[in-house]
Amino acid sequence: MDFVLVLALSVFIIVFLSTVDLGIGVLRMTKLGNVQPIQDQDEVLPSVSIIVPACNEGAKIESAILTLLQQDYQNLEIIAVNDRSTDNTGAILERLGQKSNKLKVLHLHNLPQGWMGKNHALKFGADHATGEYLLFTDGDIHMEKSTISRAIGHMRRQQIDHISLIFKNSSPGILLNSLILDAGTGLLQSFRPWRAIKESSRNFMGVGGFNLLKKSVYSSIGGFERIKMHPVDDMMLGKVIKRSGFRQECLLGTDFVQVPWYENVGQMIAGLMKNILAVVNYRFFLVPPLLLILFILNIVPFWGLMLCDGKTQIIFGLIVLMKMATSYNGTRLLRISAWCIPGTVVSPYILFYMVLKATWLNARDNGIYWRGTHYSLADLRKNDPLLF
Repeated sequence: MDFVLVLALSVFIIVFLSTVDLGIGVLRMTKLGNVQPIQDQDEVLPSVSIIVPACNEGAKIESAILTLLQQDYQNLEIIAVNDRSTDNTGAILERLGQKSNKLKVLHLHNLPQGWMGKNHALKFGADHATGEYLLFTDGDIHMEKSTISRAIGHMRRQQIDHISLIFKNSSPGILLNSLILDAGTGLLQSFRPWRAIKESSRNFMGVGGFNLLKKSVYSSIGGFERIKMHPVDDMMLGKVIKRSGFRQECLLGTDFVQVPWYENVGQMIAGLMKNILAVVNYRFFLVPPLLLILFILNIVPFWGLMLCDGKTQIIFGLIVLMKMATSYNGTRLLRISAWCIPGTVVSPYILFYMVLKATWLNARDNGIYWRGTHYSLADLRKNDPLLF
């Protein structure tokens, strides 16, 4: 048996098992749309504080805040943290705050040493929150009006300490959505969020657009102090909560939470330069194996289909079909165009390029730049180790 055939069989087994696991796992995940909202007559509604960090979100913050103000959940406060914005974010928030007593606007002008900006803004907002539950979200998130009442209802009935929601990406463009679809599928297959609910599992999940947890849990884990220098704050918050022994679940909320993640491919590449290597805790010696895995699993099968023959070609063809089927299911889940499926043939090359570029930039700069602030590799590596 030649090497290429062995390689094809190995990749087939990995992709087959991963595809089956993903398909069954997603089917088992609770859909927020199937959850009944909590009602006033059911019990006294627990208070919820929504913390929204905003740095130069002038173009998006108003529409996002309005969807929060329109929530049908009554016992609610919204804390918007204007984090050193240089645009009109602060003015927009102040104007909205004058129209609703539910909205409290806080302004940050300085970033303390040893903190990442967003992590500090989230902590600052949480410090001023009065709710029994804390919802950490972003300044460009749009929520359907029953989102919070459904989420709180599920947490109370199922005795969950922390839930996150898989959101719908509303970015424009076929290639951009193909890239997001491919990257999102890889994240789901790697982190397996459907297993977060299992107490015996080490799998965890956190989503920046919707991380809802009990305030007592937040205080118990030490808040953001433990991950104050980690650029992937949402996932790391989920990791700390799960590893601390609390009950956690990730739900499908694509009909309830939407975000235009990026405007174009270039913006996505630039935006991920700061955190794409966080998955290996900025350890450069782990980059070659990461690239090798990406190359073998996502690029080799298409070349094998075109260049090989006989049994090897058939096996590579089956791998490609499985990948296309997975992408098709992803487009249905996220309600995006099926034209994104052919784009996933190109997206692995872009992801490969992104890892290479991030490695070069992070090594050249001895760290990362985020919101105009430099964070050294030495400080970044002091965080909780690998993201897994």
